[in-house]
Amino acid sequence: MLRVQKANRIEGKVKVPGDKSISHRAVMFGALAEGTTTIEGFLPGADCLSTISCFRRMGIEIVQEEDRVTVHGKGWYGLQEPSQHLDVGNSGTTIRLLSGIMATQPFHVVMEGDESIAKRPMRRVVGPLRQMGAKIDGRKDGEFTPLAIRGGELKGIHYQSPVASAQVKSAILLAGLQAKGVTSVTEPHLSRDHTERMLQAFGVSVVRDGLTVSVEGGQQLKGRDIRVPGDISSAAFLIAAVMMVPGSSLLIENVGLNPTRTGIIDVVRAMGGSVELVNERVVNEEPVADLSVTYAELNGVEIGGEMIPRLIDEVPVIAVMATQAKGKTVIRDAQELKVKETDRIATVVSELSKLGAKVTPTDDGMIIEGPTPLTGSRIDSRGDHRIGMAMAIAGLAAAGETWIENDEAIAVSFPNFAQILAEICR
Repeated sequence: MLRVQKANRIEGKVKVPGDKSISHRAVMFGALAEGTTTIEGFLPGADCLSTISCFRRMGIEIVQEEDRVTVHGKGWYGLQEPSQHLDVGNSGTTIRLLSGIMATQPFHVVMEGDESIAKRPMRRVVGPLRQMGAKIDGRKDGEFTPLAIRGGELKGIHYQSPVASAQVKSAILLAGLQAKGVTSVTEPHLSRDHTERMLQAFGVSVVRDGLTVSVEGGQQLKGRDIRVPGDISSAAFLIAAVMMVPGSSLLIENVGLNPTRTGIIDVVRAMGGSVELVNERVVNEEPVADLSVTYAELNGVEIGGEMIPRLIDEVPVIAVMATQAKGKTVIRDAQELKVKETDRIATVVSELSKLGAKVTPTDDGMIIEGPTPLTGSRIDSRGDHRIGMAMAIAGLAAAGETWIENDEAIAVSFPNFAQILAEICR
C-alpha cells in the first residue's frame, strides 16, 4: 500500500515519464516500418510493455533498456503469425490499435487481456473493421474479448464515429493504410491526434478536413528516431498536487502539449490556477514545453461538451481539485468514464466520499461541492492507475494519513510516482 500524509508545501523541479499514447504508437509504427526506429523517453510502464510483448511474439526484434527502445522493423507484411494468443494485459490502446493492424495481416490471431480488458467494449472497433472486410469474432458477437481476427483484403470506408475516440479512429486509419482506396473517419469532436501526427513523422500522407481525417491505402512507413515527451496525463497529478497545498510551486519539464490533450491546463486556469508554458518547442510533430505551476485558490467550474475528449483521463484528479475549490464543479458529457479500467464515475464518487468529499454521481459525470475538509482514510484503487494516483493527491490535503490499496496499478503509467511525490512534498 502507498501511504500519503498531509503536505505542508509542494516544490521542486521534476520530469514525468514518457507519454503513454506516444510510446505505444512509436513501438507499433516502428515494427511496421521499413528499417530501424529508435525511441528515447519511452514509458516502461506495464501497458506499453504489453505492446512490446505482442510484437515480439510476431517476430519483431525489439531491444528495450529502461526508457530507450530500438525496434527493428520488417515492413507492413513482415509480421509472423504468432504461435500463442497475444496478451495485451490491461491495455485498451494495445488491443484496439492492434485490431486495426491485425485486420490487414494474412494470418489468424487471437487477442485477450486481463479481467478489466474482458469487460471493456470492443464492438466500437470491431464494427467498422468488419465493414472494411475483416473477419472478427469474439464473445457477444465481438463485443468482448477474446477477439479472433483473420485479416485479409480490406476496402476503404468513410466511418461516421458515434464517439470521439482516438482508439477507434486509430484502428480504422491503421487498417486503412493497407485497404483499397481511401479510408476516412469523422468524429463528433476532435479526439487525440497522436496517430495522425506520428504517421506523418513516419512518412505517411494524412489529410484532415475539419473533424474528418483520411488516409489512402498502400502507404509504407519508414523507420526513424522518436523522442517521446513527458505525459501530460501524468503531469496532471503534479499540477493538482500544487493546487491542493497552499504556498506551493513546481516546474515540470519536457511535457507534451498536444492540443487535443491540454484540457487539464485550460480547466485549471478556468478555476483560477496558474500554469505557465516555458521553453516551448516542437519535437516529432508534437508541441512540447516546461510547465511552471503556482498555487492559487480555485473556484468551481462546469466542464462538458467538446472539452471532455481533451481531458477524459484527467477527470478523476480534476474531481479531487474540485473538493478544495469554492463553489460547485459540474462534470457532464463524460459517459466514457464508465468504460475505462473501472467505472470511473462510480469509483471516484465512492473513494472520494471515504475522505469526506461532497460528491454526487450523475448519469454522465458528477457534481462536487467545495471547499471541503478531507480526512485521511483507506482507499482502494480498484486496480485503476488513475484512481490510485488521484486519491494519493487528495491525501496531500487530508488530515492524518491516507493509504492507497492495490497501489501497484500505478506502474501502468507512472512507475516512479511514489518516489517523485516524496521528492516534492515538504
